[in-house]
Amino acid sequence: MIQKIDDIDFPRIRTTTVGSYPVPSWLASAPSEQSIVDATRVIVDIQRQCGIDLPTDGELYRFDINHPETNGMIDYFIRPLAGIRSTIGRKDAAEFAKNKSMAFRTKPAGVVIGPIEEGSLDLVGDCARAVNAVGEQIKFTVTSPYMLARTLLDQHYGNFEELTMQLAETLAQQFSELHCACVQIDEANIPGNPKDGALALQAINMMLDQCRGQRAVHFCFGNYGGQTIQKGTWRALIDFLNGLHCDHLVLELAHRPAQDLEALRDIAPKIKLGIGVIDVKVNHIESADEVAVRIEEAESVVGLDRIGWVHPDCGFWMLKRSVADRKMEALVKGRNKYLGI
Repeated sequence: MIQKIDDIDFPRIRTTTVGSYPVPSWLASAPSEQSIVDATRVIVDIQRQCGIDLPTDGELYRFDINHPETNGMIDYFIRPLAGIRSTIGRKDAAEFAKNKSMAFRTKPAGVVIGPIEEGSLDLVGDCARAVNAVGEQIKFTVTSPYMLARTLLDQHYGNFEELTMQLAETLAQQFSELHCACVQIDEANIPGNPKDGALALQAINMMLDQCRGQRAVHFCFGNYGGQTIQKGTWRALIDFLNGLHCDHLVLELAHRPAQDLEALRDIAPKIKLGIGVIDVKVNHIESADEVAVRIEEAESVVGLDRIGWVHPDCGFWMLKRSVADRKMEALVKGRNKYLGI
């Protein structure tokens, strides 16, 4: 039986990472099952040595030597699914571009040609690999079905809502078997498309309702090459966020305007806030003072005891390891300084 996070003696505000970690050069040069396990041990241990209360597994199982420029947030989930063709032709790319689904993608991640089923996607096995190596007190991350649906060229369902919900149902089938302290769903597209909030909410909740441990949802405005992908505000998403069946949110805020914090006052008290206090879009290493001030400013706006977590804005995979490690150290030192521990 998994020991619940809330049953463990942690500080009032806990630290976590969001998901990805820079792929070690030795894993990239010689990827194998054993090297993934070894790298997971190293990366989780680094986080624990830094003082991170809830580490992630680094998402190293998603690494693809043929596509080192991505962290597998999309392709890892799309390619194994039955009913989706992953070889993309010229006409596929042209049709995808015509649909204007995602401005920053020139090609779809896949073409839906039949009913979507789990195929060879094995979230349970990948989660178990990490848990067997480092224990259950980690976070496992899964990309939102809404975001996945927007990367696809649909030639089967002919209905975006049906496509999204089928992806959600397929992913949700494995959620009850994810035996770790926390499962986090990642969504970097709905902040720029709040009009689709009702659909995304239904799809994400279908997955959250199957979780056995702590349930988190991460939202950001995109991060590619240090650039923000989506335009929008947290204010436009408040009703959507309040409808989530989650325990806490993981929100990008260090790289956001100050007024975004004010909107979060209206988040339901039953949902703990996770506040981004480390900017992953810059190489600057925050000082403990900078982090402490960001936490203080956030609590002064949203209220005492509303913030349960502090973390980086997003994953670390685009940064150098030395930068990521020092940012994690700053996160913990800043939290400690603010709480006086």
